[in-house]
Amino acid sequence: MRPVTTIKGIEYHLPERVVENKQLQADHPDWDLAAVAAKTGVLSRHVAGEGEFASDLGYEAARKVFSSTGTRPEDIDALLFCTQSADYIMPPNATLLHARLGLPKSVAAFDFTLACSGFVYGAAMAHSFIDALDYRRVLLVTADTYSRYLHHDDRSASTLFGDAGAAVLFERSTSESRILDILLGTDGAGGEKFIVRAGGLRVPRSPSTAQPKRDIAGNVHSDDKICMDGPAVLNFTKTIIPSNVKAILDRNQLSVRDLRLVLFHQASRLALDRLAESLQIPSDRTFSNLASLGNTVSASLPILIKDADRAGRLKSGDLVLFVGFGVGFSFGSCLMRW
Repeated sequence: MRPVTTIKGIEYHLPERVVENKQLQADHPDWDLAAVAAKTGVLSRHVAGEGEFASDLGYEAARKVFSSTGTRPEDIDALLFCTQSADYIMPPNATLLHARLGLPKSVAAFDFTLACSGFVYGAAMAHSFIDALDYRRVLLVTADTYSRYLHHDDRSASTLFGDAGAAVLFERSTSESRILDILLGTDGAGGEKFIVRAGGLRVPRSPSTAQPKRDIAGNVHSDDKICMDGPAVLNFTKTIIPSNVKAILDRNQLSVRDLRLVLFHQASRLALDRLAESLQIPSDRTFSNLASLGNTVSASLPILIKDADRAGRLKSGDLVLFVGFGVGFSFGSCLMRW
């Protein structure tokens, strides 16, 4: 049997600090947190502490996956690090983590800067390395600290996002558990709808970029913090993502009824409900951990997969679909036999 790509293990790490909605309500008495929570589905989120960054969250997650799978540093052939909140402009977080984990010099290590689609894109790269380059094991780390991009008074974003890191170990195998197909896509015209304008070379940070602005919905942000057009993001989710899901199912001659579970990036309760309705996914074919973690960006899907597995929702031989989407706009679906 030709070798295939399977997931050997998934682990994640959450910052110790937890911010509940009641704290946000106390800080912002004029906010209707009950109404916000009804749309976002988020009741609490973990927030990175001072001196805690994406590479730290990724390191802890990687240590856990090494331990749980019995993997040694010398077993790794490639390290992929997905983040939009890197510790430095240079060097890449992957090289920082390479040193902390004590990986061999023969290991390929690099960053890629996607957000909520990062796990699916990372799975595609890991699968390609294993299939085309005959790599044995690829470690994918996804970690973000979006809390540092949030304006304190931005009701739309500060109530939604949480910080986390996840590590997924992909392995060459001959087992029945395998990646079956991956379908990726991009709608770059939506890039301006979810953006941090300042901080790169085009628009350096300055006192003027830190000046607060208020959008038409009353949300406050600045050019050096996240500016998110919620309605535009939701419209992208409900129009583009169902087409991507249907396309990967069609080319594998499957329907939603053939899937044991469809796991979506935990964007918001409103987005998840609309996707389930559009694709006619029964409630027993989905799973969510949004309430306690919020939207953890690139770490969202790996954490969700791990939690679904712990909850007994994933059984050997199940057909499952993992769907990521977000900043860019970027999206993708990964079909797998668990």
